[in-house]
Amino acid sequence: MRISEENRNIVLLATVMLCCGAVAGTLTLLEPALGPALEERVAERAVIDVTRTSIQAPVRVVGAPFEPNVNPRER
Repeated sequence: MRISEENRNIVLLATVMLCCGAVAGTLTLLEPALGPALEERVAERAVIDVTRTSIQAPVRVVGAPFEPNVNPRER
């Protein structure tokens, strides 16, 4: 049985949708086991180290400040 040329795009789309749905469903089923540990790691990284940011030297900006062109007819 061969797929007619007119239906090949639909068959390809359906195949990709089924594969993506299977991956998403598997990850959804596994999420409760993986979720809390990931959230704790993100919370640990969210803390900002103030001492490190104050050591950095200020940056000097050279050139004209950026002004967006809101009216393209006027330059």
